[in-house]
Amino acid sequence: MPTLDRQDDVFILDLGDSENRFHPDWLASVDALLDEVEKAEGPRALVTAATGKFWSNGLDLEWLFAHADRAGAYVTGVQALLARFLTLPVATVAALQGHTFAAGAMLSLAHDFRVMRADRGYWCLPEADINIPFTPGMSALIQARLHPQTAHEAMTTARRYGGLDALAERIVDRTAGEDEVREAAVALARPLAGKAGPTLGTIKTRLYGPALEALRQEDVPLG
Repeated sequence: MPTLDRQDDVFILDLGDSENRFHPDWLASVDALLDEVEKAEGPRALVTAATGKFWSNGLDLEWLFAHADRAGAYVTGVQALLARFLTLPVATVAALQGHTFAAGAMLSLAHDFRVMRADRGYWCLPEADINIPFTPGMSALIQARLHPQTAHEAMTTARRYGGLDALAERIVDRTAGEDEVREAAVALARPLAGKAGPTLGTIKTRLYGPALEALRQEDVPLG
């Protein structure tokens, strides 16, 4: 399960050491840890990291298919978490040490910045291959955060971007070596800690108004 640590002014949210799929309990845990970040006082920023082969593989499809009657509420919860990250009143950096797929890739886009491992691991939106269309909210988030042609390619071809390709397409902001991703993300986040507060949250909310409106719709069907 996710854990929260702090290095001076930088909180580090570790998503876990598995595929870090969005099981309802996992979503609730991340949400509770974000409460701690928001309630903290003084300068602060957030790095979202993980341990192992994956940063996040996105939706928990096994749980979802076993609870099809709860799909609308589940997708609503996922989109609420994406919206929360997008408007969090602290600077956020995703430290992508491993595979970042589907809704996991969308979660990375909800961060202010992304640092990705240069030599291994992929960032990918595989929905065209797995026959699960993007919800309107997910589409709006991706289009708000990527260049139009990059969004089109990523969404319609399910291309797998390595770190250097992702940097060239401006999907990520920096790349780093295997053992340096988290450190590079902390270095990027630390100088921004003094900007934490309601003003930053308001700026983000107004910057991404249309995407947030779409993400905050309730009982959205998946498919």
